[in-house]
Amino acid sequence: MPNANEDNPSALSQVQRRAVSELLRVSPVADELARRFQEAGFSLALVGGSVRDALLGRLGNDLDFTTDARPEDVLKIVRPWADAVWEVGIAFGTVGCQKDARVADADQSFQIEVTTYRSEAYDRTSRKPEVSYGDSIEQDLVRRDFTVNAMAVALPEKEFIDPHGGLDDLAERVLRTPGTPEESFSDDPLRMMRAARFAAQLDFEVDPEVVAAMRAMAERIDIVSAERVRDELNKLLLSRHPRQGLALLVDTGLAERVLPELPALRLERDEHHRHKDVYDHSLIVLEQAIELEEDGPDLTLRLAALLHDIGKPKTRRFEDDGRVSFHHHEVVGAKMVKKRMTALKYSNELVKDVSRLVELHLRFHGYGTGEWTDSAVRRYVRDAGPLLERLHKLTRSDCTTRNKRKANALSRAYDGLEERIARLQEQEELDAIRPDLDGNEIMEVLDVRPGPVIGQAYKFLLELRLENGPMEREAAVAALKEWWAAQS
Repeated sequence: MPNANEDNPSALSQVQRRAVSELLRVSPVADELARRFQEAGFSLALVGGSVRDALLGRLGNDLDFTTDARPEDVLKIVRPWADAVWEVGIAFGTVGCQKDARVADADQSFQIEVTTYRSEAYDRTSRKPEVSYGDSIEQDLVRRDFTVNAMAVALPEKEFIDPHGGLDDLAERVLRTPGTPEESFSDDPLRMMRAARFAAQLDFEVDPEVVAAMRAMAERIDIVSAERVRDELNKLLLSRHPRQGLALLVDTGLAERVLPELPALRLERDEHHRHKDVYDHSLIVLEQAIELEEDGPDLTLRLAALLHDIGKPKTRRFEDDGRVSFHHHEVVGAKMVKKRMTALKYSNELVKDVSRLVELHLRFHGYGTGEWTDSAVRRYVRDAGPLLERLHKLTRSDCTTRNKRKANALSRAYDGLEERIARLQEQEELDAIRPDLDGNEIMEVLDVRPGPVIGQAYKFLLELRLENGPMEREAAVAALKEWWAAQS
């Protein structure tokens, strides 16, 4: 794979074997596609994140290509070849397709995007980029967000193209822009958030000039749609080092525009009223929650961990004895989470789950030294519902005290609560707590027709079930009749 950037052949030699190995793995598919473009009179190159990831030794089965062919020509080329084709991004010059192939004695599925050489820019009033097509790969690469994403490999000849020194920046693990940061961010202000995301994903440093431009141009993010901001925030949160990216958003003022509740956690401290740095605490809780994940990144848990204390600034009170209190911050915080996530166009289900976790995150602290009744444990499980496992992780992560004795005591107490939940679940099927009589049985016992009274009776029996555990049918019927008699 020849180097188009001859100024630094040694940098390429350090990663050449790794990159060639990665490219050889996908070449049966990439080269086959490239030959089809060649036969049609067009060029094709692997580009952007795919080249970067190949050089980092982490190329997956999602492949990005660029071409001088216009979208309608791309469709003609890929339709007879691909197993599936989609046109969702065709307005922006992108055609997507899926190709199943046998590679290295294994069946693999490749998700492919082919994008026409292009340039795009925002105007001052638009929320959507204006797309215009280009005629050269150099023209395409200069519009890319960062130099490490502005490299390409022309196919099938495997010529390495790096006009902006992306390889050097990759070796130095630094994010720079192909042109000036101001030009890049003017073209698409979302790139400022991408800088934070890539810092978090790749553990890269962001060049000081880029950081300065982010700080100076932060208000430009306001013209980007909530959906694009949300998607970029999700990618950041689901990355390997989200704290690094979040801190950059806060330090540059971008968080103030897209998630103002986060920088608001940096409460002022003074010598008379000492209390935890809530911002730093929240980032630590996020990191600790990530350590407890078992089946890959969990967006619901990570959002809840990051936002669990956002109600504190609004509820902070300085008490007469010098302490600082945040009474009911979990309730206030749950409402704030719902409002912010709704503004960012999150799904109703995710908004509901994250706000519920925030509302419940302090519930365990009423457990104390284990004096909860079985009834209280049942209510804890009932209120958490399908979020119980996440609530376990969030509650455990919320302990950031440096006092080892206190931390160990809290951990033991929660161990005890989980053991009690497990025992009760074995005995009572806690995951599906319901009254001992259903609606039809209630109508039969009370000899009434469907109506509001059935719901009231059902609620009474559910409370009885939570308080006392499972009841025999005769006892439940007797209790229901006694309740009914008291209503008249």
